[in-house]
Amino acid sequence: MKPIRIFLADDHAVLRAGLKALLNAEPDMTVVGEAEDGESCVRQVAALRPDIVLLDINMPRCNGLEALARLRAEAPEARVLVLTMHDDVGYLRQVLAAGGAGYVLKQAAGEELLSAIRAVRDGGLYLHPRHTKALLEGALDRQRHSAAAPGEQRGLALLSERERQVLRLVALGYRNSEIADMLYLSVKTVETYKARLMEKLGLRSRAALVRFALEEGVLEEGEEQ
Repeated sequence: MKPIRIFLADDHAVLRAGLKALLNAEPDMTVVGEAEDGESCVRQVAALRPDIVLLDINMPRCNGLEALARLRAEAPEARVLVLTMHDDVGYLRQVLAAGGAGYVLKQAAGEELLSAIRAVRDGGLYLHPRHTKALLEGALDRQRHSAAAPGEQRGLALLSERERQVLRLVALGYRNSEIADMLYLSVKTVETYKARLMEKLGLRSRAALVRFALEEGVLEEGEEQ
């Protein structure tokens, strides 16, 4: 298997050097470029076409959130994993809304980062369990107190039982091939269900789908079953 091609974007040179050494020591990873600001990151990623971009939030000349939005438009095949010091669910929501594939704290840059990179490379979405719990708790609180709940329920009501199953498994980070095996379907059928449910819900990215599943309690519902 070809090594995972990784691009580093962080304004701290010492941190980039440490990350580069960590990642290049892995037999299945290689760092193909680096940038110290958002503008340079977007430009180089568009040219180098890496598999994964490790992106900081606080950077000069276009911050990480702005760079993420531009990367999704200019290099959509690159999976963006945000590596940040901000243990903040607000930032996490913004990253998911902008199409980020994961959120890792710099304090955890080590085995967790390596696991996150491999999960994202395989098509998954990486969140620390604590962050997933925070998102879920916030969504449940909003459901209990928001007057908009009936409108949200109509969105879920549009889905068939099978579409809801696919929604939950996609939100949990499973690949289409894994979902096909779990539900005894073909990969093409899973892709059809996924496309259909995203169209019904008006969602355009995996991150938006994950956020919807969390807010609607679909993951918790699956645990109860």
